[in-house]
Amino acid sequence: MSQIIDQPITPNPEVSPELPEEAPESFDQALAEYEREHSHRVLSDDGGRSNQISGTVVSVTADAVLVDIGYKTEGTLPLAIFDKGEVPAIGDKLLVTSKGRNEEGYYDLSLHKVAQPKDISSLEAAFEAGATISGTVTAVVKGGLTVDVGVRAFLPGSRSGARDAAELENLVGTEILCRIIKLEKEDEKSVDIVVDRRVVLEEESKITKDRRYAELAEGNIVSGTVRSLTDYGAFVDLGGLDGLLHISDMAWTRVASPSDILTVGQQIDVKVLKIDPATKRIALGLKQLQPHPWDAVPTTYSVGERIRGAVTRLTDFGAFVELAPGVEGMIHVSEMSWAKKVRKPEDMLKVGDVVEAMILGIDTAAQRIALGLKQTLGDPWAEALAKFPVGSTITGPVSSLTKFGAFLTLADGIEGLMHVSEILSPQGPDKRVERPQDVLRVGQVVQAKVLEVDAAKRQIKLSMKKLVPTGLDEYLAEHKPGDTVTARILTIDGSSANIELGEGIYATCALKPTEPGVDEPKAAGTLDLSAFSSMLNAKWKGGPSAPKAKSEAPQPGQVRNFRITAIDPESKTIAVELVG
Repeated sequence: MSQIIDQPITPNPEVSPELPEEAPESFDQALAEYEREHSHRVLSDDGGRSNQISGTVVSVTADAVLVDIGYKTEGTLPLAIFDKGEVPAIGDKLLVTSKGRNEEGYYDLSLHKVAQPKDISSLEAAFEAGATISGTVTAVVKGGLTVDVGVRAFLPGSRSGARDAAELENLVGTEILCRIIKLEKEDEKSVDIVVDRRVVLEEESKITKDRRYAELAEGNIVSGTVRSLTDYGAFVDLGGLDGLLHISDMAWTRVASPSDILTVGQQIDVKVLKIDPATKRIALGLKQLQPHPWDAVPTTYSVGERIRGAVTRLTDFGAFVELAPGVEGMIHVSEMSWAKKVRKPEDMLKVGDVVEAMILGIDTAAQRIALGLKQTLGDPWAEALAKFPVGSTITGPVSSLTKFGAFLTLADGIEGLMHVSEILSPQGPDKRVERPQDVLRVGQVVQAKVLEVDAAKRQIKLSMKKLVPTGLDEYLAEHKPGDTVTARILTIDGSSANIELGEGIYATCALKPTEPGVDEPKAAGTLDLSAFSSMLNAKWKGGPSAPKAKSEAPQPGQVRNFRITAIDPESKTIAVELVG
């Protein structure tokens, strides 16, 4: 479809407001700024003259003239309305009025006659009626142009529609449409006339804009020309109507500057995203004409897969990595290192770094992919139990101190906790440590014994005290099950007794029910004949006191012979049995 010849003219730069230096915060603010700059293109009703449409003849048939009026469909003029010799040629410009569509779908047009003044009286009539007249630009003069409208008229440069001196020069010799804005008659043959071309152009611009707006609908794919670029987007001319293509809707990838994607004057296809009926503002999209990159994510990526990508940006909580154009994943700071606690992403990464990461989770609906950096390095806790078995001795530096204990670094990503109760005091193993920092300092290398390893919870318990030899350790080293030892009975509780083998060394003895002092008590008044018989035999034989000792029931405070039945080096417990 042919375009209307006269295009909207940008106002004089000296009086045009400038665009803001900083990008507006919202889409509406962006359009508002642009419309203030181009406010000359939005005019109020002119009292009926806005029905005029400037069209271009595109075809002449045997009975009609087809005119491009900027609609999707051409308009038609009956050929019969033209006098012989006045039939327009293809490319001629006509001022017409639309009467609506006909049965064939074309717009019925009527010819809007442009006044052709021939004398001063006809000029006065055109001035009074505010009619549009035609004239021919004859020369460039100081301050504007001279125009032949039957008599010599002056067209101020600011009302010519031209943006610079070169455009003024180009108007010389052309026929223009204008309107008389000043007419002062000096005498019957002399008159001072000033004309305005810009007002006609602005009216045509409004007509074109209203017509184009009525044709648009959300979801339409339309062609346009990039009119200007800003930091926050591009304004696109849709054929007399401007829409804003925001930077966020230019591409699925992150765009640093609109100039990286577009150039002024470039012809592009865009999608109409939103039309605001109240403000008639139009939001456009370019990336929406391309496949959405997230559509392929479910079939392209899977949890547990290793990927490579470049770091695109850093935030307080993590780093974003581009997996494909328009698809980013995020590495949280907690997933960056096994070895240390990362507080800021900058401690590990910078923008532009190419990293290998593991996909931890995919949320297609929310368009989120969780990535892990440390997972590609292997989990050091997987072999923690094998490297640090319970009972082994480790050496490592103190990494941090807390109120309840000290953390020791055992390997990259593995720390062990030594509770304050397991920290050895310089005054000896029996001295209680109140605060870890009273004994240890960060960076100090110490030895400790591994008490417990829980790889699932990522916990290792350590002790310094368990490395210090005790009397019990020496006793256990010198004795074995089967040895007969002498010990003192401390207490008896039912069928077991607590035995002291040495200073601070204790054992448990199970008492047999048949041993004297352990049998169930006899009923009152019943004679124990077996005990009585034993006593008589002892007296008769005059034997030693041993049998008497054997018959004695175990009592607290007695020193008796015992046999070691079991020793547990880990728990450092000893079990014995009474032998004499």
